[in-house]
Amino acid sequence: MTVTAETLATIDLTDNDRYAEAVPYADFDLLRREDPVHWHPERDGPGFWAVTRHDDVVAVSRDTAVYSSQFGATALEDLAPDALAARRSMIDTDPPEHTRLRRLLTADFTRRQVAGYGDRVRDTVRAVLDTALPHTTFDLVERVATAIPIRVLCQILGVPQDDEALLIELGDRMIANTDPDLAEVLLDSPASDAYRLLPFRSPAALDMHAYSRRLHDRRRVAPRGDLVSRLATAGLTGQEEDAMFLLLIVAGNETTRSALSLGVQAFLEHPGEWERLRERPDLLDSAVEEVLRWTTPLHHFRRTATRDAVLRGRRIRAGDKVVVWYTSANRDEAVFKDPYAFDVGRYPNPQIAFGRGGPHRCLGEHLARLEIRTVLAELLRRGVRLEAAGPAARIRSNFTNGLKRLPVRVVA
Repeated sequence: MTVTAETLATIDLTDNDRYAEAVPYADFDLLRREDPVHWHPERDGPGFWAVTRHDDVVAVSRDTAVYSSQFGATALEDLAPDALAARRSMIDTDPPEHTRLRRLLTADFTRRQVAGYGDRVRDTVRAVLDTALPHTTFDLVERVATAIPIRVLCQILGVPQDDEALLIELGDRMIANTDPDLAEVLLDSPASDAYRLLPFRSPAALDMHAYSRRLHDRRRVAPRGDLVSRLATAGLTGQEEDAMFLLLIVAGNETTRSALSLGVQAFLEHPGEWERLRERPDLLDSAVEEVLRWTTPLHHFRRTATRDAVLRGRRIRAGDKVVVWYTSANRDEAVFKDPYAFDVGRYPNPQIAFGRGGPHRCLGEHLARLEIRTVLAELLRRGVRLEAAGPAARIRSNFTNGLKRLPVRVVA
């Protein structure tokens, strides 16, 4: 089949409505094959380079000198200087500024430190499953995938358990800011212009910032042995404190929730792999990696070229936006044998759901792995078998890859 420039021009990776139905994998397949560094027009912007092959995504992620995050990592829109300053968080910086901020968090999320959270995570998972499973039929997103990451994260941060529901609500309203079921002001509507100085153009950020300030103020007066207490006494500006807290809540909760819910859905759709895992529990670690590859909770991140460059023969101009698509990279047939097979024994599996290379690799990757592994292990230990109890509902978003509902039924 001959693919014309006109065919490629019809691809729209930014159409939120398409992602509400399904991830447009066919478009990513076409781009990887025909135009892996593809100039993608924008409805309300100058356009961007869509980078879809695994090797190129890794190369861009590593080269922070050429492909910068300081002009915005999560927003495809071109932010005015005042909005960029007001919304800036650690992921919107480059070294050495990024190094200064990340260093404040690193100790709490190292592999060794996270291993010490094992009992806490296991107790949380068991308590959540003890509550959910007796219902026989329930929404796995609400009762399991949402409950576990936020509870663990709040324990690390020092957030009262009574506030979990509030933080879940605020996080949903921000990261799902293109879904009318979850956000009151949609990113792709003119109404969001009133909130252009706020992260995700969401009024929920005002409430998250207010909560952050109250908590940091309390910890300055009466510090404890938690992460917020350390941040409150680290000499950060008020804006940096608010941005750090918001980032931790959104990145540490929403992404793991998506991996858990989409991961369970993968097993529902591939029951043979669940039986295989039951028979081969030694595959648990590789199953976690396959869940991460398969689910890829964030579709993309943005970089901006600081100078002219060439990527796979394409001339990138200084100031061009370069968007790396993890969803596509994790289905790259040049890297993964049978990329559309869900294989709990897949090896090797160089998935890049957490990013790969460079300073922006996900800080919470070890914690996410621990939580996913513990959920799978506990379901296996209990001999639980689940089946779909109704259609799943996807979040309407070209940024976050997640479910808002996954009805399941306990059958064993």
